[in-house]
Amino acid sequence: MRKHKIPIPEPKSRFVRVQCPDCGNEQILFDHATFPVRCIVCGRILATPTGGKARIYGKIIQILT
Repeated sequence: MRKHKIPIPEPKSRFVRVQCPDCGNEQILFDHATFPVRCIVCGRILATPTGGKARIYGKIIQILT
């Protein structure tokens, strides 16, 4: 009798590299952020929580795995 392969679950959340629309600074943040994320350089809000995935206001440069 063959054993069934059980798939290993993968997380749906990721880290993303985001570029600030004001100053152009690149910053890494979590896409399921639970608190507002601000740019380190200029202080603009880059992401706000929505209960699930965060609303990201900057340009997503890269999705990190």
